[in-house]
Amino acid sequence: MKPAPKTFHVKSFGCQMNMYDGDRMSELMAAEGLSAADADVADLIVLNTCHIRERATEKVYSDIGRLRKHGRTPMIAVAGCVAQAEGQEIVRRAKVDVVVGPQAYHNLPALIAKAARGEAALDTDMPVETKFGHLPARRRVPPSAFLTVQEGCDKFCTYCVVPYTRGAEVSRPWAAIVDEARALVDAGAKEITLLGQNVNAWTGADSAGRTGGLDALVRELDRVEGLARIRYTTSHPNDMTQGLIDAHCDVAKLMPFLHLPVQAGSDRILKAMNRSHSRESYLRILDRVRAARPDFALSGDFIVGFPGETEADFAETLSLVDAVGYAQAFSFKYSPRPGTPAADMADQVPAEVMDERLQRLQAAINRDQEAFNVASVGRRCAILLERKGKLPGQLIGKSPWLQSVHLVADAAIGDIIEVEIEAAWPNSVSGVELVRAAA
Repeated sequence: MKPAPKTFHVKSFGCQMNMYDGDRMSELMAAEGLSAADADVADLIVLNTCHIRERATEKVYSDIGRLRKHGRTPMIAVAGCVAQAEGQEIVRRAKVDVVVGPQAYHNLPALIAKAARGEAALDTDMPVETKFGHLPARRRVPPSAFLTVQEGCDKFCTYCVVPYTRGAEVSRPWAAIVDEARALVDAGAKEITLLGQNVNAWTGADSAGRTGGLDALVRELDRVEGLARIRYTTSHPNDMTQGLIDAHCDVAKLMPFLHLPVQAGSDRILKAMNRSHSRESYLRILDRVRAARPDFALSGDFIVGFPGETEADFAETLSLVDAVGYAQAFSFKYSPRPGTPAADMADQVPAEVMDERLQRLQAAINRDQEAFNVASVGRRCAILLERKGKLPGQLIGKSPWLQSVHLVADAAIGDIIEVEIEAAWPNSVSGVELVRAAA
């Protein structure tokens, strides 16, 4: 038995949805009367884990070991996708106090109470009744906030654990999303990023019973007073409807940025991945996107070294990058995830080959990202100021194209100001504030 905790610390890993979940867990703990504290002094440590990358489970055990150094014995809760995948094994091996999956963390206060009584505290259920209705109201958020609208995945890509750790695709109800969006704006948000494993697969019915997709939801959120910007991530090519593309043309609040993972440029590898799109169909989508908004910034995800990938296959990925010209992209070496079909495939690519290919791919991505930033010089745009910079008086905001913009301005965090981009670097740009009209 351990004393009921009075302070807590949540450490989140991985995707933006995990960041959202971590924030919601923090709000849940605060609503129970606990105070946030640094990890080295908190009574309760929540490790909100990600299971996407290689050795994710071992990293969790390493973190647990570090938390117990120097004789400290905080209550430790493992949450998130590793908790869902490993379950009882984490309790057995690491002797943690609480294990809770990503669909059950609304039960965290009750699990903590059980652990304090010396009882087993494990919940990896995926209940029909979602967690969202049990979470506290949003009270204070940063200028740019996340809002989960869809969870789970039905695509079953052969390398991916998400369908097993997050479950089937589920869309949150229309009214619940709009209510939370309003609450986020009331709590300080100027920009909201809609989140989902396949966010553009979201569907729901409005107050009149009319069913719509993500484009209909975006148009509804466009009417939320005080909300200045809307983004969404992560999308799947097969769910990129013309209605959503048209919304980028029609809704000024919807930012001209699209993260649309392709994963590979070779049709043979895409088929082995069970991606259910081809190189050509992906490029056609991007053509339609750019026809609607010529200033679109495009982002993507790539996996190198998928089982059976040849040098010719990889060359097709490089040629796809050349053809698209991504404003930014994320690239990873293939990681075998236990329980996925790809983990048992023949022709696993040697690590040294993956390393070399990743370096070449990242060089191409970095080249295009810097070129996009350089092409922005001289452009005028509105930026949302999000945080202070490292230099005295410096502020950092985001452009409509999700670039980090550094500048010195007579403004406050949360303001949206007009700037001109004056210089560019590989990962950011700098700007100068344009003269504002007198009030």
